[in-house]
Amino acid sequence: MHGYEEPVYLISVVAKVLNIHPQTLRQYEREGLVHPSRTDGKMRLYSQKDIDRITMILRLTRDLGVNLAGVDIILQFKEKVEELESKVGYLEDELDKVKNPNSNCRSLVKTKSVYEIILFGE
Repeated sequence: MHGYEEPVYLISVVAKVLNIHPQTLRQYEREGLVHPSRTDGKMRLYSQKDIDRITMILRLTRDLGVNLAGVDIILQFKEKVEELESKVGYLEDELDKVKNPNSNCRSLVKTKSVYEIILFGE
Protein backbone atom coordinates (compact mmCIF):
# COMPACT_ATOMS: atom_id res chain seq x y z
CA MET A 1 0.00 0.00 0.00
CA HIS A 2 1.19 3.49 -0.83
CA GLY A 3 1.64 6.32 1.63
CA TYR A 4 -0.86 9.17 1.79
CA GLU A 5 1.61 11.65 0.26
CA GLU A 6 3.28 9.25 -2.18
CA PRO A 7 2.67 10.33 -5.80
CA VAL A 8 1.50 7.25 -7.70
CA TYR A 9 -1.60 8.16 -9.74
CA LEU A 10 -1.42 9.37 -13.34
CA ILE A 11 -3.54 12.31 -14.43
CA SER A 12 -5.80 10.04 -16.51
CA VAL A 13 -6.53 7.84 -13.48
CA VAL A 14 -7.29 10.82 -11.22
CA ALA A 15 -9.54 12.38 -13.86
CA LYS A 16 -11.44 9.13 -14.30
CA VAL A 17 -11.83 8.50 -10.56
CA LEU A 18 -13.06 12.05 -9.93
CA ASN A 19 -15.13 12.15 -13.12
CA ILE A 20 -13.47 15.31 -14.42
CA HIS A 21 -11.54 16.20 -17.56
CA PRO A 22 -7.73 16.06 -17.33
CA GLN A 23 -7.70 19.67 -18.51
CA THR A 24 -9.45 20.61 -15.25
CA LEU A 25 -6.53 19.13 -13.32
CA ARG A 26 -4.08 21.04 -15.49
CA GLN A 27 -6.03 24.25 -14.81
CA TYR A 28 -5.92 23.61 -11.06
CA GLU A 29 -2.17 23.20 -11.35
CA ARG A 30 -1.82 26.43 -13.39
CA GLU A 31 -3.84 28.24 -10.73
CA GLY A 32 -1.49 26.88 -8.04
CA LEU A 33 -4.24 24.93 -6.29
CA VAL A 34 -2.50 21.55 -6.62
CA HIS A 35 1.14 20.64 -7.07
CA PRO A 36 1.49 17.15 -8.53
CA SER A 37 4.90 15.56 -8.65
CA ARG A 38 6.60 14.95 -11.98
CA THR A 39 8.44 11.95 -13.30
CA ASP A 40 11.71 12.35 -15.17
CA GLY A 41 9.58 12.22 -18.31
CA LYS A 42 7.51 15.14 -16.95
CA MET A 43 4.39 13.05 -16.38
CA ARG A 44 2.19 14.29 -13.55
CA LEU A 45 1.79 11.98 -10.58
CA TYR A 46 -0.80 12.59 -7.87
CA SER A 47 -0.89 11.31 -4.30
CA GLN A 48 -3.97 10.44 -2.27
CA LYS A 49 -3.41 13.75 -0.48
CA ASP A 50 -3.62 15.54 -3.85
CA ILE A 51 -6.81 13.64 -4.70
CA ASP A 52 -8.38 14.64 -1.38
CA ARG A 53 -7.42 18.27 -2.04
CA ILE A 54 -8.93 18.12 -5.54
CA THR A 55 -12.09 16.60 -4.07
CA MET A 56 -12.32 19.58 -1.70
CA ILE A 57 -11.81 21.98 -4.61
CA LEU A 58 -14.61 20.26 -6.52
CA ARG A 59 -16.95 20.50 -3.52
CA LEU A 60 -16.21 24.17 -3.10
CA THR A 61 -16.71 24.98 -6.78
CA ARG A 62 -19.60 22.65 -7.61
CA ASP A 63 -21.58 22.53 -4.38
CA LEU A 64 -20.89 25.97 -2.95
CA GLY A 65 -20.28 27.99 -6.13
CA VAL A 66 -16.89 29.31 -5.01
CA ASN A 67 -14.67 30.57 -7.82
CA LEU A 68 -11.04 29.44 -8.07
CA ALA A 69 -9.70 32.65 -6.50
CA GLY A 70 -11.97 32.02 -3.52
CA VAL A 71 -10.89 28.39 -3.39
CA ASP A 72 -7.27 29.51 -3.22
CA ILE A 73 -8.00 31.79 -0.25
CA ILE A 74 -10.00 29.07 1.53
CA LEU A 75 -7.21 26.53 1.04
CA GLN A 76 -4.61 29.01 2.34
CA PHE A 77 -6.74 29.64 5.43
CA LYS A 78 -7.20 25.89 5.91
CA GLU A 79 -3.44 25.31 5.77
CA LYS A 80 -2.83 28.16 8.24
CA VAL A 81 -5.43 26.74 10.65
CA GLU A 82 -3.79 23.30 10.42
CA GLU A 83 -0.39 24.85 11.10
CA LEU A 84 -1.72 26.74 14.12
CA GLU A 85 -3.50 23.63 15.43
CA SER A 86 -0.21 21.76 15.21
CA LYS A 87 1.57 24.51 17.16
CA VAL A 88 -1.16 24.55 19.81
CA GLY A 89 -0.87 20.77 20.17
CA TYR A 90 2.89 21.05 20.61
CA LEU A 91 2.53 23.81 23.19
CA GLU A 92 -0.12 21.83 25.09
CA ASP A 93 2.27 18.88 25.22
CA GLU A 94 5.05 21.13 26.52
CA LEU A 95 2.72 22.60 29.14
CA ASP A 96 1.67 19.10 30.25
CA LYS A 97 5.34 18.25 30.75
CA VAL A 98 5.76 21.27 33.01
CA LYS A 99 2.61 20.49 34.99
CA ASN A 100 3.47 16.80 35.44
CA PRO A 101 5.14 16.35 38.86
CA ASN A 102 6.98 13.24 37.62
CA SER A 103 8.60 15.17 34.81
CA ASN A 104 12.20 16.35 35.06
CA CYS A 105 11.15 19.61 33.46
CA ARG A 106 10.17 22.24 36.03
CA SER A 107 9.97 25.36 33.93
CA LEU A 108 9.15 26.35 30.43
CA VAL A 109 10.93 29.38 29.07
CA LYS A 110 10.66 30.42 25.47
CA THR A 111 12.41 33.53 24.26
CA LYS A 112 12.04 35.30 20.97
CA SER A 113 13.78 38.44 19.88
CA VAL A 114 12.05 40.93 17.66
CA TYR A 115 13.90 43.70 15.93
CA GLU A 116 12.18 46.48 14.08
CA ILE A 117 13.84 48.95 11.78
CA ILE A 118 12.13 52.26 11.26
CA LEU A 119 13.42 54.49 8.48
CA PHE A 120 12.60 58.18 8.42
CA GLY A 121 12.98 60.16 5.23
CA GLU A 122 13.69 63.84 4.98
